[in-house]
Formats: sequence, C-alpha cells, structure tokens
Amino acid sequence: MDYEALRFIWWVLIGVLLIGFVITDGFDMGVASLLKVLGRNDEQRRVMINSVGPHWDGNQVWLVTAAGALFAAWPPVYAAAFNGFYFAMMLTLFALFLRPLGFEYRAKIDSDRWRSRWDWALTVGSAVPALIFGVAFGNLLQGVPFHFDELLRLDYTGSFWALLNPFALLAGVLSLGMIINHGATYLQLKTEGDLLQRSERISGWLAPLCAVLFVLAGIWLWLGIDGFRVIDGIDTNAANRTMDKTVEMASGAWFDKYGRWPLLWLVPLLGVAGFVACGLASRVGSHVTAFVSSALAMAMVVVTAGVSMFPFLMPSSTVPNHSLTMWDATASETTLMIMFVVACIFVPIILGYTAWGYFVMRGRISEQHIRDNTHNLY
Repeated sequence: MDYEALRFIWWVLIGVLLIGFVITDGFDMGVASLLKVLGRNDEQRRVMINSVGPHWDGNQVWLVTAAGALFAAWPPVYAAAFNGFYFAMMLTLFALFLRPLGFEYRAKIDSDRWRSRWDWALTVGSAVPALIFGVAFGNLLQGVPFHFDELLRLDYTGSFWALLNPFALLAGVLSLGMIINHGATYLQLKTEGDLLQRSERISGWLAPLCAVLFVLAGIWLWLGIDGFRVIDGIDTNAANRTMDKTVEMASGAWFDKYGRWPLLWLVPLLGVAGFVACGLASRVGSHVTAFVSSALAMAMVVVTAGVSMFPFLMPSSTVPNHSLTMWDATASETTLMIMFVVACIFVPIILGYTAWGYFVMRGRISEQHIRDNTHNLY
C-alpha cells in the first residue's frame, strides 16, 4: 500500500468518524437540547434523559477519536485549527463540560430549582457545540485567514468575531437544526404518550426546514462564495510540501467535481431526500424510517462537505497557495500505516460492542417506569 493510498484511506476514515459522531452523539445532544421544549414536567424530562443515559458517554468517544485521528493523521491541520479556532474550541470544550456534570448531578438533590438548573446546563452543553461545529464548517468552506512564514510558522490573521459571518451562521443553524431533529426522531423510538406525539410534531416540521436550509446553503455557496481549486504542484505520493502548489479562488470552484462526475450529485440529493422522508415518516408515525432517514440525511451533509472540498482540508483565504490539503498535510507513511492496522483491529470490536449495547438497552421508556425505578435512574 503506497503513500497516496494511505492518504486517501485516512481521508475516508476520518470522514467515517465524523459521520459516526453526528449520528450517535447527534441524537443524545439533540435530546438534551429539547429538554426544556418537550419535557413538561420532571418525570418527562427524566424519561428523555434516561433514553440516552446508557449511551451518551460512549457516543462522545466518537468525537474524541475523530480529534485524536485528526491530530495523528493531519498534524498541520490540527495545529492550524487550534490557532485559528482557539476561542471557538474552548467555548465548545467548556460547553461539553456541562454534559457529564448535568447527567451525574441532576438527580443528587430533590429540588425543582436544582434540577431545572442542570436541565439548562444539559441544554446549553448540547446545543452550543452543535451550533459551533456548523459554524466551523461554514468558515472552512469560505477559507480561513492564515499563512506560513519562511520558517513554516503559522500566522492566523482573523478573529473570533469574524467567524460569526452570515454564511457560517447559516451553516451553524443547519447543524443545530439537524441535531435537534435527530434527537426528536430518537425520542420517537424510545418514548410514548405525549412525549412521542410532541417528538413527531417537531420532526414533522423541522426536518423539511433542514432540507430548505441545506439547499439555501448550497445555492449561496455556488453563487456567492468563491471556492478553491489546485492548478498545479500537487504530487500525491511525495513528501509534504505545503507551499509548493498553485491554488486559485474562483466562483463555483467547490462544484467542479460535480460537473466532472455528475453521479456525485446523488450525495446532496440523498441529503435533501433524507430530510424530506424523515419529516413525512414522523407525520405518519413511521418511527424507524424517520430515524434512519435523519441519519442518512446527516451523513450526506457531511459527505457533501467533504466531497465538495476535496482535496482541501483547510483552505487559506489570505494566501491560497498555503492551503492545507490531504496530499501535503499528512503524517508520515509509517504513521499512517500503523494507524491503519490499529483501526482495522479495533474499529470492528468497538462497533460490535456498541451494537450489542444498543440491542441490550432497546425498548421504550415510560413515565411509569421512571416512577417504579426512581432511585436507580438519572
């Protein structure tokens, strides 16, 4: 297996890790974001919390694994991301701190005020990261203001507030919307009664809205934002030479691959179709279809972003030639090979015991179940 193949394999594998994160951690973040919207009393909120209680911490491992793989496979991208998105990442991290605290401490004191505050902590700790992840991708698609000096030291020239531009905020709203919708479809599988009906109603209108936002983002990207394309200088099997390529910014450049390979249009179309199918399935009470359609739509949103940006990982809006791509920002061939062997061994094991855990904890949770097991549950 040569260097070129390993680079491409790890581009695919990190994409898979991101998809695993948005699908698995996405539904428990979505459920927590809905705590104050769907839960009308403490028992209903406890039903929601315990629907994800056995899985939330395991789901979050997908994010940790993706971050670790990013550091190991693409060290310059990891460094550039922390340089440019430092305050956004710290905000995300501090928001994520609230999640384990909320799950563990909410039921420690029998006080409505105490529990309400931890409910808000869970909501904020889940909704804020979902929003920031979308904002980050929105900025990547526009290019990040960084460049390297003659000693390959990275210089970021942007600011935190510049990240909150209109297109990035649209991407953030789409990210938050599809996470909340995914949480609503999960609640359709795990709850009954009033909670089930409210989950169906929310997904029934939120899923089509996500489809509209996804299409609007695509049109805006096509007509209003310059994309990036490599003109020459890339050697896919050579050692990393970050600045030895020529990159141009041009209107519609992110859509070059769709014109070259029209079958790629199936990816965003499947995303739109997934959202529409999710909304329709929620309205007619087809809960498994709604959840699967939501997962498909979210996966296709991630794949659409990856395919559109390929081979760019972090394009530079100030000096396009210094953009980081999967061909010139990777770790060594030996590192990628070791990581590949480890992934081939442990990823199937992780998927196996994760599937077993979901199988064992299957079934719906009712308010009566909470009352009968009040001292054993969150």
